[in-house]
Order: sequence, then C-alpha cells, then structure tokens
Amino acid sequence: MNSIVVNIGNTNIRFGLFHEDKCDISWILNTKPYRTSDELQMQFMMMYQTHKIAPADIEKIIIGSVVPQLTYDISRALQKIHGKKPTVVDRNTPSEVQPKSKQMGTDIYANLVAAYHLYPHGKKIIFDFGTALTASCIDENGETIGVIIAPGIITALNSLIHDTAQLPEIELVKPKSVLGLDTVSCMQSGMVYGYLGMVEGFIDRINNEVKDECFVIATGGVSHVYKPLTDKINIADRLHTLKGLYYLGKDL
Repeated sequence: MNSIVVNIGNTNIRFGLFHEDKCDISWILNTKPYRTSDELQMQFMMMYQTHKIAPADIEKIIIGSVVPQLTYDISRALQKIHGKKPTVVDRNTPSEVQPKSKQMGTDIYANLVAAYHLYPHGKKIIFDFGTALTASCIDENGETIGVIIAPGIITALNSLIHDTAQLPEIELVKPKSVLGLDTVSCMQSGMVYGYLGMVEGFIDRINNEVKDECFVIATGGVSHVYKPLTDKINIADRLHTLKGLYYLGKDL
C-alpha cells in the first residue's frame, strides 16, 4: 500500500511517501505564512511532480497536526488532489501506546508510537528537536512514563537574535572550540553545547528516575547537529514522527 503521511508542525510541514512500512521519499514545506487550500493544492501538486508521484497511486493519506487552523485547509487540498478524504490522527487515535494525558500533542504521541513499534525492548526516550524541545519516555509495554517540554533550539536562538541589538544570525553548527573569541562562534557554542548539556542532563535524570538505561532516539529539524556530539543518543531519525503517524493511521 502506498501512503502519503503529513506532519503539520508549528515551523514545518513534513511529507513522507510510504510504501508499506518504509518511507521512500520525504520533503519539507514552511508552515508560515498560512495559505488557502487552493494555494496549498498548487504547492502540493508541484512537489508531487518534482518527486514523480502520481496521486492515483496513493491509497491512503494520513495527517497529524499541532496547528489546528491548518489541518482543515491541508486536508481539503489533499482531498481535492486525491479524490478521497484524508485520515486525521491525534492523541485519541487508538494504539498500543497509553498516552495517559488528554493534553498530549499529536507529535509527542506519534513519537511514542513509533518508538514502541521500532524499538520494542526496554524503555525509550524520544527527543524531538522542533519548535519546542520535547523528551518523552515510554516503557516496553507501551505505557507512557512522562514528558518534558522546553524551548526549542531555533526558538531560543531567534529570541536571542531578535531581542539583542548586536547579535547576528548564525548557522547552527558545531564550533571549533567550546570557548569562542568572536561573536558567531561564541553564540554557536552557547546554542550547541548549552542545549547538548541540557539533553545529556535530561537523559541522566530520566535514567535515574526510571532506574534504567533508556534507549535514546533523536528526531526533528536539528537532531543531526547533536547526535555526533554525544554517545548518550543512540540513533537520530528525522522521519521518526512521520513513522509514528503512519502506524497510527495505516489500519483506520
């Protein structure tokens, strides 16, 4: 079965083309500025043409969203393209995972579902480096142990730049040294190593609290920056959330 899976986030909209359980192609669009369903339809069709995707070959469309005002317009645009109604999943969608909260975001729930399916043994922590930095923990039985939400790296960086008069925009990359001598490397060190220290601290504290060594998964837009810098993150997978949405919607 061929499926299109869409993860609507506050910063990006990520699409994935799944053949059975494997994501063959993925692409990202900016969430803002918001567009009408007609504009979205045109944009989606352009991406389909770029990736040589024929709408008639898609048997299922699955959408997960944390931006309610976009969910309807994107659903409508995709329905016009495919001639079928998309399946919208959220924290109320049944799965083997027990969310334990009526406030859990769809993205966090999808991260837990993907971890449960992909890494069935032991406890897992999923770090999502998105607009917010989230850490969610699940055990081998699908029980949600808990979640942490902190400001995201790009969110914090943009705030730092916009609220100061002389700090420039920077590329989020590993600096040559921890201690910098120019503004750019000083900021890079603060954002990269500062957040790395936060992530490693979270891992240590969570492991201590659950009395186990959790398997750690990193996902989200800048997860690739942090994975090479620590042995506490076991795997980085930018498609992790998409895979969770796929598992939630494939049998509905």
